[in-house]
Amino acid sequence: MKMNERTSISPKTRVCAIIGNPVGHSMSPAIHNAAFAALGLDFVYVGFRVEDVKSALAGMRALENFRGMSVTIPHKIEIMQYMDEIPEVDRHIGSINTVINENGRLIGLGTDGPGALKAIRAAGVDLAGCNVLMLGAGGASRAIAFTLAKESGLGRLAMLDINEELLKGLTADLEQGTEAAIIGETLHEDTVRKHMEGADLVINCTPVGMHPRVDATLVPAEFFRPGQVIFDIVYNPLETRLLTEARERGLKVIHGVEMFVNQAVLQFERFCGAEAPVEVMRRVVMEKLAS
Repeated sequence: MKMNERTSISPKTRVCAIIGNPVGHSMSPAIHNAAFAALGLDFVYVGFRVEDVKSALAGMRALENFRGMSVTIPHKIEIMQYMDEIPEVDRHIGSINTVINENGRLIGLGTDGPGALKAIRAAGVDLAGCNVLMLGAGGASRAIAFTLAKESGLGRLAMLDINEELLKGLTADLEQGTEAAIIGETLHEDTVRKHMEGADLVINCTPVGMHPRVDATLVPAEFFRPGQVIFDIVYNPLETRLLTEARERGLKVIHGVEMFVNQAVLQFERFCGAEAPVEVMRRVVMEKLAS
């Protein structure tokens, strides 16, 4: 089967989808459909803008061929309450981004944390003694924070968010569930300035800088210091203003597309039970972003 070809849609075709609000910017349909086609699998992947999560999952249970679901903003935390099974590590994290339908039984899990960790390691970052500044305390942030906090020898993990209740819950969970040194403060320019001074790895886990607000950033360029690594989980655009300004100052940057591809690979393999065509998935996403 040639690239971008697929078997025809039939009553046996298995369906996967991304749900969220918004979803119009998502690369997930392109990346998963290309992977299905590359392997000749009778699957199709679509996108649904969803506000009523409970009803969406009831539909998933009722549809025999609805195999898998990717979950994006703002549903990664709420969706957990409707699962039949969640691995202990993901329940501890408190957010998921993947749902697998096993004959009407819904299994929730997360691939954001492992996907981000793989991207960080691939960039050559040594997490031993590394001081991390994370901007945002939502679903993706929880997954990444717990994954990093469980790394042996990690330095200080500072969390900033404008939502004080959300931030308080995350820092308390991290303090209870890990041995990492955790700091939580309200996100504003003064706290960003303060924590940038000691940060080795800075991770933006907010949607700030995402299309269409591509000129936005939470970190003024003058806050950067030599030797820092800047990671933005936003992948559309490919290079956010945060990353552009960091790179212009000679800093190492990690693009959100790396985390996106890694987490999508893990999802794909759970959806299909087949080894993902990683380079096909990466190439399609890069082409879509370039266009």
